[in-house]
Amino acid sequence: MSVATEEIHDTQDARSRATVRGLAKEYLAKLRGGDVGSLPAILGLVALVIAFSALRPETFTKAFNFGNLIQQSAGVTIIAMGMVFVLLLGEIDLSAGYTAGTSAGVMCLLLIEHGWPVALAILACLVTGAVIGTCIGLIVSRLGIPSFVVTLAAFLGLQGVMLTIIGEKGSIDSGEFVAKLNSENLPVWLGWVVAVVLVALYAAATFRANRRRRRHGLNSQPTLLWALKSGFLAVIVGLIVFYLSVERSPNAHIKSIKGVPIALLILVGLTLVLGALLSRTKWGSHVYAVGGNAEAARRAGINVPMIQLTCFMLSSTVAAVGGIMLVSYSGGVNNVTGGTTILLYAVGAAVIGGTSLFGGKGRVVDALIGGTVVAVIANGMGLLNQPDSRKYIVTGLVLLVAASVDAISRRRAAATGRV
Repeated sequence: MSVATEEIHDTQDARSRATVRGLAKEYLAKLRGGDVGSLPAILGLVALVIAFSALRPETFTKAFNFGNLIQQSAGVTIIAMGMVFVLLLGEIDLSAGYTAGTSAGVMCLLLIEHGWPVALAILACLVTGAVIGTCIGLIVSRLGIPSFVVTLAAFLGLQGVMLTIIGEKGSIDSGEFVAKLNSENLPVWLGWVVAVVLVALYAAATFRANRRRRRHGLNSQPTLLWALKSGFLAVIVGLIVFYLSVERSPNAHIKSIKGVPIALLILVGLTLVLGALLSRTKWGSHVYAVGGNAEAARRAGINVPMIQLTCFMLSSTVAAVGGIMLVSYSGGVNNVTGGTTILLYAVGAAVIGGTSLFGGKGRVVDALIGGTVVAVIANGMGLLNQPDSRKYIVTGLVLLVAASVDAISRRRAAATGRV
C-alpha cells in the first residue's frame, strides 16, 4: 500500500470518527473484539436499579435511601479501589479488610485513649496501612512467596493485632470529627460549586490532553467524542447533585438532611487522584506492563519488584482510608471491623466493575462502579426483606458472571489479536 493510499485511509477514518455514527461503529468493533470494559457492570447496575425501583418504588427511589446507600458502601468501595492496584499485577490481597480495621484501630486508640490531634491520628492510620503494605510487598517481591499465602498470613495475624489494640473494652469510639466524615453533608451551594468545578476540570484536562497528543502525532479521541463525554458527565453529575440537594429527611422538622454527602466527595476525589496516578504517570504504565507480562516488562528495563512493592503499599494505604470510613459509619472500631464480608465484597466490587483477575486490565473507576452494584444488591434486597443468605447468593452469582465475562472477553481479544 502506498503512502498516499495510507493517508487517504487515515483521512477517511478521521472523518468517520467525527460523526456519531462513526463513533458508534468504532465502539461496537471494540466490543466485538473483546474490549467490553465496564459496560457489563453498568448494564447490570441499570437493570438492578430498574428492578428494585419497580418492586419498592416507595423506598428504593427515595433520596434518603440514595444518600444512605452512598454512605453504607463508601468503606468497601474505597478498599476495592486499593485492591485494583494489586489485581492489575495478577496478585491478590486477602488482608485488605483487616488492614483497614487495624489501621482504623490505631487511629481510634491514639485519638480517644491518648488524646492525639485528629490530623496526627489520621496520619498514623495511613502510615500503619503503608507499613503493612510495605511488609507484604517486600515478602512478595523479594522472597517470591505467592501473594495468596503472604496475605492470608497477614489476614490471620492482623486479626490478633486488632484485638490487642481494642483490648478488653471490645470497641473504641471514632470521635466526633471522624464520625462526621461518613454521616454529614456538604451545604447545598457548596455541592453545586464542587460539581461545576469537577466537570470543568475534567473537560479542560481531557481537551488539553487530546490537543497535546495530536501535536505529537499520537492517537487521540475525536473532538465530538470529547464533547459527548463531557456533556454526559455534566448531565449525570447535575442529576445526582440535584437529587441529593432536596430535603430527604423523613423528619425534616426535627433535623434537615440535604446536600451531597461528604463520603461521595471523598469517593470521587480518590477516584480522580488514583485514576490519574494509573493513567497519567510513567509508574502507572509500568503497572499495566507488569500485569500484562512481568517477564517482558523486566526485559524492557522495568523494575518489577519495585512495582510490586509500591502496588501493595498503595493498596494497603488506600485500605486504611477505607477503614476510616468504616469506623466513621459505625461510630467506632470493634472486633469485626474490616472482617466478616468486607474483604469479599471489596474483591467482588473490583472484579464486577471490570478489573481483570488475570492482571493487566482495570481502572480505579471500576471499583466505584462495582461497589455501587454490590451496594445496590444489598440495599435493594434488604428493602425487599430478603434474608442475608439470598443476598450472598445473588452477590456471588453476579461476581461469577463478572469473572466469566472477563474470561470470555480476554479469549475473544486474544482471538482477534487485541492482546
